[in-house]
Amino acid sequence: MTEQELAARVRRVKAVFSDVDGILTDGSIYVGPDNYELKRFSVQDGVGAALARLAKIPLVLISGRHSEATTSRARQLRIEDVHQGSLNKLEPFGKMLAKYDLAPEEVLFIGDGWIDVPVMEKVGVPVTVPGAPQAVLDVAIHVTQTRGGDGVIREVLEWLLEHQGRLEEVLADMRRNIYKAD
Repeated sequence: MTEQELAARVRRVKAVFSDVDGILTDGSIYVGPDNYELKRFSVQDGVGAALARLAKIPLVLISGRHSEATTSRARQLRIEDVHQGSLNKLEPFGKMLAKYDLAPEEVLFIGDGWIDVPVMEKVGVPVTVPGAPQAVLDVAIHVTQTRGGDGVIREVLEWLLEHQGRLEEVLADMRRNIYKAD
């Protein structure tokens, strides 16, 4: 893919959809007595979620497994659309396309596993992380520098907004909002 083709695809993006485990986390799950589950999330993804809100880019999470830790983190990040517990990610993907009146080409999807490939094959901008299986790397048109659990959402939103020529404007808006809070 040429730089011009990539730029054209990225300019069309209006929403970011993402897997959770291996993207917002390093893929580890800590399980204690009574199946109590913990996951480690990066604070940097909070910045990414804020960038998405300021840029008016819907951020949607689609996870193959259900986790209360994911539900809690999504609530903290003010992510409204969280779909968990279905290995067939095409169903929630289709629902979110309809909800936001999007064409598949207007979505950037971040995935790292084989169950993400069917969605990645449909979107305009499929993205993955270092260490993803070859089948995922083969579909992705961008691989982040950041590993899962270390701020992938922040990196992707910065990359997207930079390629759309909107990063400085959104960062300026973020600074204004931070100064208002003081």
